[in-house]
Amino acid sequence: MGVNERDPYTGHATTGHEWNGIKELNTAVPKAVWLFLAGTFLFSLGYWILMPAWPLGTTYSKGLLGDDVRQDVAAHLEAGAANRATWTTRIDTEDMPTLLADDELMRDVRQTGRALFGDNCAVCHGLRATGGPGFPDLVDTAWLWGGTPEAVLETIRVGINSEHPETRTSQMPAFGRDQMLEQPAILDAVAYVHSLSQPEVANGPQAERAKAGQQVFADNCSSCHGEDARGNTELGAPDLTDRFWIYGGDEASVYRTVYGGREGHMPTWEKRLSETDRKILTLYVLDLPKSAP
Repeated sequence: MGVNERDPYTGHATTGHEWNGIKELNTAVPKAVWLFLAGTFLFSLGYWILMPAWPLGTTYSKGLLGDDVRQDVAAHLEAGAANRATWTTRIDTEDMPTLLADDELMRDVRQTGRALFGDNCAVCHGLRATGGPGFPDLVDTAWLWGGTPEAVLETIRVGINSEHPETRTSQMPAFGRDQMLEQPAILDAVAYVHSLSQPEVANGPQAERAKAGQQVFADNCSSCHGEDARGNTELGAPDLTDRFWIYGGDEASVYRTVYGGREGHMPTWEKRLSETDRKILTLYVLDLPKSAP
């Protein structure tokens, strides 16, 4: 078969290749492709002339327009820093109740605080700040050390049972493991504590134990949790009458707490975060109950 053979239907020359009776045509490149390639070349040439494009040792070709993306980024960063300074200055100088009441400022606090919380706190408290076994829920408004802005800020600063010299210190004794109470007394105390947040327990099968446990509680637990069992924010002792539990409020969980004790830990953030960032975190945390879905 000759290479100069032409297809009788289209008039195009063939390439001399044939597969199963199908001959390959030597068709011309479509004009649209040539136009596209020409346009691409002209655009590239124009971009090379007008914009920074080629490395030249320690520098680069600047282009006729003199555009510099680095300068643009630097300008955006500078503008962002200036914008941040306008409201962070207020964070540093104004009292927190005033800041919490300012909806416009709190929009900036929520945006920045969400990032701070996600980077530093979410690993323990969760992205939604609802906590988990051993880690407090920050949305439920049940505070171990107080829920005022000053108290929350101080907790963030010094931590709990941390290495900070001024750390908040709190520990639940192990009444069973350390043989501070006999088993019957522990079971009585557990029944009583369980009945505080589950009133139906006082009228159920554990009624007698719950009644006996009231005295055990008064003798061994009220010094921290209070005679009414509503906790003590000076000592970090939780309120036992509500349904907010860090380690679980079911009977088995309460037993494990009374028997083996508890000692939570929270790191100090004084050297890890600036004072401004700690205040932003405080405002963010205090705002969580309002912004929670």
